[in-house]
Amino acid sequence: MAWYDEAVFYHIYPLGLTGAPTQNDYGLPEHRLNTLIPWIDHIREIGCNALYIGPLFESVGHGYETTDYKKLDSRLGDNKDLTDFVAECHRQGIRVILDGVFNHTGRDFFAFKDIREKRESSQYRDWYCNVNFYGNNEYNDGFSYDNWGGYNLLVKLNQRNPAVKDYICDVIRFWVSEFDIDGIRLDAADVLDFDFMKALRHTANEVKPDFWLMGEVIHGDYSRWVNEGTLHSVTNYNLHKALYSGCNDHNFFEIAHTVKRLYDMGGSRPDGLKLYNFADNHDVERIYTKLNNKAHFAPVHILMYTLPGIPSIYYGSEFGIEGKKEKFSDASLRPALKLEDFGDAVKNNPCTRLIAALGRTRQQAKALSYGDYRELQLTNRQYAFSRTCNGETVIVTVNNDDSDYVMTVAAGNCAAYIGALSGQKVSVDNGHICVNVKANAGEIWLPLEDTAQAPVTETIYEQQAEESRTAEAVSDDSAKQVCAPEEAVPRASATQTPDSETAAEDPAIREAFEKGRIAGLQEAVIARMEKNGPVTDRMRQDVYDNVYHDGLINWVKSF
Repeated sequence: MAWYDEAVFYHIYPLGLTGAPTQNDYGLPEHRLNTLIPWIDHIREIGCNALYIGPLFESVGHGYETTDYKKLDSRLGDNKDLTDFVAECHRQGIRVILDGVFNHTGRDFFAFKDIREKRESSQYRDWYCNVNFYGNNEYNDGFSYDNWGGYNLLVKLNQRNPAVKDYICDVIRFWVSEFDIDGIRLDAADVLDFDFMKALRHTANEVKPDFWLMGEVIHGDYSRWVNEGTLHSVTNYNLHKALYSGCNDHNFFEIAHTVKRLYDMGGSRPDGLKLYNFADNHDVERIYTKLNNKAHFAPVHILMYTLPGIPSIYYGSEFGIEGKKEKFSDASLRPALKLEDFGDAVKNNPCTRLIAALGRTRQQAKALSYGDYRELQLTNRQYAFSRTCNGETVIVTVNNDDSDYVMTVAAGNCAAYIGALSGQKVSVDNGHICVNVKANAGEIWLPLEDTAQAPVTETIYEQQAEESRTAEAVSDDSAKQVCAPEEAVPRASATQTPDSETAAEDPAIREAFEKGRIAGLQEAVIARMEKNGPVTDRMRQDVYDNVYHDGLINWVKSF
């Protein structure tokens, strides 16, 4: 087991978050990286224990056109700032990985500048791919070359050149010795040479125990990159797409099918493919923008944190901010934020509260990091699965419908479960649990040895658990108040006692008594649903179709 097996990542694009200028004038260092130190405490508070931050090194503009791999971008500060920042992260128990932009450099990189100056006589002419001194480009260099993505601003390195390979491996050694980092995210890994990646993996194994290499890969057979010889993990764009479109289209089959295909790709083993799961990042629109129904923020993130893989939150998305990708700019995806503007978010912002609860749950329940995956129930709008490790089974239930849904699913070998997000306890009956999954929500059911046992730690989602306990007390009062509503039960005479014993003696009174009790509980359910948002006709009908006293009591308690 390595640190990254239990990682919950926070992702920062530092030039954006700090509000740095879009173009670098290579002037004196501006110590903007130091302004991110307060974010470290926030990262830890929302249950993250690892940070992916980058790009960080000297560049022309957005950071991916590197000018100097061994110097912190002047817009962010100097190398000491980065050393101190990583040290503070480590002090607070947070691992740090940086962006490794090794597929290409910027035009101001020393090797490319040498080619521009010396042309055919440059010792670096073979550092780049297909340099052609009979060609030209929009910069009027008098030669052409391969680039990345059609942008001549990004000059493609010749990774098969031993000198390039040695240089980049030396950069990794420098980053570890100078900044004490814990891993690297390889930019554009899906176009990196495989022998080059093997050299990087060899260096990673050499520089530090459990040094992690994660690659940016969009599509394809992820096992080509994730194996003992190349990378530890890659970005899970397959799941990213399935998460938002599966909810937008009310099609959990898409998500479940994607998970099964990836799980099979890893040999149907929990340690087969440990992919980097995300709902959004610095290159794609914010998840809150992409969701047709903003309430689906909850099921999307519950799934991201509990399905096989390593979860990651992109800065600001824990607050539910929006960001739309523009045709010629990613600026809205990479905004400057002030942490003080979100000072009470963990307590008052429902998105942040959820993310913090999921982070703590992930760290508490080892089965979510190491457990196998088993699908338990699947419809277009409901999905349940289990993760089991060393005999401990965690059950996840999600619902993207506008109505609550009762699920009965197979459970592990324990007496009861507790909801990590609500604090609600449910007993195991004949190897199953029966739970009410709220509309556009979900729950993570952690095993208890017996129904009286307290959670392993304090109740994870304290505020919601308190609301659940309050609802339980209210529901008991509601049950008492609606047992014999005045309009449903005839008023007792002076010689009658209006209690359940009297009702039992008279069938008419008993029937009216029961109808009134059910009607009152139904109204109690609807009243609590209305507090959570608009109640549709279908939602009301689902309540009125439930005429079972115990089921309605559990429904009231679930709020």
